[in-house]
Amino acid sequence: MGTLDRPRAARLFGRTDGEKRHGTGGLSGEADLTGGLLLALLAGLLGLVVGSFLNVVIHRVPRRESVVWPGSRCPECGTAIPARDNVPLLSYLLLRGRCRSCGASIPARYPLVEALTGALFLLVALRFGAELALLPALVLVASLVALAVTDLEHRLLPNAIVGPAALAGLALSTLARPEWWWVYPLSGLAAGAALFLISALRPGGMGMGDVKLAAMLGCFLGPYAFLAVFLGALLGTATSAGLMATGRADRRTKLPFGTFMAAGAVLVLFLGPALWSAYLGLF
Repeated sequence: MGTLDRPRAARLFGRTDGEKRHGTGGLSGEADLTGGLLLALLAGLLGLVVGSFLNVVIHRVPRRESVVWPGSRCPECGTAIPARDNVPLLSYLLLRGRCRSCGASIPARYPLVEALTGALFLLVALRFGAELALLPALVLVASLVALAVTDLEHRLLPNAIVGPAALAGLALSTLARPEWWWVYPLSGLAAGAALFLISALRPGGMGMGDVKLAAMLGCFLGPYAFLAVFLGALLGTATSAGLMATGRADRRTKLPFGTFMAAGAVLVLFLGPALWSAYLGLF
């Protein structure tokens, strides 16, 4: 695929730092700062709403249920949740984490997913600003939250999430960076093939879901998908070592590698060019 230099690497993630300092492709000064903060705030609010929907995805997709119908219901008593009790974060706090109808405890995962998605959307908007690269970045983090939590809870990376996300990644990434139209599909194929080979050589280490997730990351991140997988492996290894050191796991314990890959991808989304530049600086 060839070697990426610093400017080209940064282009995969939006405008370069030099372009942002000189206001290339956007507003400048106080207007640019105010507009950027407003965009980030709106993105954060959107993230809260998206996070609420992701909770539905995380709960229903592994059960092969529709995410559209029926509407939100209490998983314990099945009572439909009214709109006033379905406001992200706020409803959970006002209800003190319990269903209004039956009083059953609402898992902490619900507000945590909403808060995490809102925070990531806000940070992504600050990172990319008002440019086309913001679109694939938002879709990527939403997909990663859904997949990371699903893998953590169910040890599953559903095709119903990975497949549509990969297609969206190809379309939106190419729209944002048309000159790299060939990089994204090639990176997806290469990343998926690499993990498939590893899984074939070391059976039981990872599943086909991890292979498909790596391919999906290539559709969004291009060659940086390999860095995301590497960082995910480091995070997984460190977590495994920590759990074994505290007696909470042993060598037979299987960890959700997809969750760690998702975390690695988020790191790459924000720090990819810096990490790549640091790597190039070694030579």
